[in-house]
Amino acid sequence: MSQLITERPSHPAGHTGGHPGGHPTAVGAVRPEGYVYERAPMLVYWETTLSCGLACKHCRATAMPDRDPAELSTEEGLALLDRVTGFGRPYPHLVFTGGDPLRRPDLETLVAAATERGIGASLAPAVTPDMTIERLVALKAAGIQTMSLSIDGSDAARHDEFRGVPGTFDMTMRAVEWAHRLDLPLQINTLVTDETLPDLPAAYELMKTLGIMRWSLFFLISMGRGSGLREIEPADSERLNHWLYGLSKTSAFQIKTTEATHYRRVAIRRMIEEGMDPAAIATTSVGRGFGVRDGNGIMFIAYDGSVHPSGFLPVRTGNARTDDIVELYRTHPVFTGLRDVTTYKGRCGRCEYVQLCGGSRARAYAWTADFLESDPLCPFVPPLAGTLDQ
Repeated sequence: MSQLITERPSHPAGHTGGHPGGHPTAVGAVRPEGYVYERAPMLVYWETTLSCGLACKHCRATAMPDRDPAELSTEEGLALLDRVTGFGRPYPHLVFTGGDPLRRPDLETLVAAATERGIGASLAPAVTPDMTIERLVALKAAGIQTMSLSIDGSDAARHDEFRGVPGTFDMTMRAVEWAHRLDLPLQINTLVTDETLPDLPAAYELMKTLGIMRWSLFFLISMGRGSGLREIEPADSERLNHWLYGLSKTSAFQIKTTEATHYRRVAIRRMIEEGMDPAAIATTSVGRGFGVRDGNGIMFIAYDGSVHPSGFLPVRTGNARTDDIVELYRTHPVFTGLRDVTTYKGRCGRCEYVQLCGGSRARAYAWTADFLESDPLCPFVPPLAGTLDQ
């Protein structure tokens, strides 16, 4: 890791920057006041297709060039939208993802149908020749509210090597321009691995030039093609989280982490060190995002209708073709178990931050085949019962 990250930064006393939760109408949403995770997820991710023109080294979906005949049809997709409204208002926010959702010719129809039902919609496309400004115009007209793009390196050589297609970085810069032209709020996602870690300071400098609303750092989960990459070490993760919190104090855009919920512990401790009343933290822009994790505020619908707690936690609970997703989310033992932190094991199970953090359930599953185990990326060791707090 570079020296810039290993040093804890100085910062002004007031908290003015980003947070790990995001915005309620965007990829990575904040919990609106009074939102009850047991009632409904805040975010439903719909993997509309596995088809994609890229061959990314870390692809969770192990995307392929052609569409799979098992993916939900237009009619089944419309039925899924009806099932989403079964959660009641406020409805979950729907993220159209993939593969590359732009590979679906009915995408505009599906987005418009979500909008007609009062379901907010965001787009997580791949940047390929399938993305044109005309297509984005049509999707915004259909109701897309925000879009996310991925940038995994501070320059073309680094990014294109990860994406597997030369020219992808330049196409992404063009897509950023289009988003601004269309007044479409933009989130940039960046993968965190031992390979990308030294480049993150340079990536942050690039983010500062892009006019984005949020920078989301996706901490690698070893699954799909990502199994061939290496996660960062726990000590590097801790230093990185301190660095990100420091950036969030002055950054013009929000900063959040995905599958690195232990960032919240770092943020809580830093805010308390800064003199903030612990009881007030949950009301801040940072605190409102606490608690969201796989299966707790999140639901994932795979291309074939399979229902999972998240795209990174491939534990099947049912199928949207035949099952009521509302009942699955509210009553299936996997979802209820994920929301019951008293069942968590090891360090996570006895951690004082378990309600607001909870650890990455997906990483616990990837490493141990048990989603209730501790998150191996978090280095924090809570005290054993009966000992003094450290």
